[in-house]
Amino acid sequence: MKRLSLTVGILIFAALVMMSCSLPPVVAPGQTPAEQPADSSQTTSPTTEEPASGTGAIQNGEAIVESVEVLILESFPVQVHVVVKGYLPDGCTTLDQVTSRQEGNEFIVTITTQRPADAMCTAALVPYEEVVPLEVEGLSAGQYTVTVNGVSATFELAVDNG
Repeated sequence: MKRLSLTVGILIFAALVMMSCSLPPVVAPGQTPAEQPADSSQTTSPTTEEPASGTGAIQNGEAIVESVEVLILESFPVQVHVVVKGYLPDGCTTLDQVTSRQEGNEFIVTITTQRPADAMCTAALVPYEEVVPLEVEGLSAGQYTVTVNGVSATFELAVDNG
């Protein structure tokens, strides 16, 4: 009896999980759900302009950064790359843009993200690694700081670079 109730419980749980993961019905542009054809075998594939989830709005944010490592490549002029590691909050969020600017002896790098505003996504953290080259040609010898979304690291140019 316990085995039967355990099996039934597992089946109910599996059915609930599958129902919660199913996609909402696709509605043709200009129609409301009540105007959909009664024939369930007819489906409309979503267009690339507007996702099936509705408004098509995109949420932007900053990527979560866990570590910043500076690599100084052995060349002349010296090249500097920043290895950024972090994670995205869910399966729908993607890296969007990487921008960098220099202010004195500091490089400020910003990594932004984007995701569909009303999408249902996996709630799993997604790791990422991004390599960002810095524009260091022509810089004087000295100590420099690079800050990526609030996480900093330093590096030193032993000689003038250029």
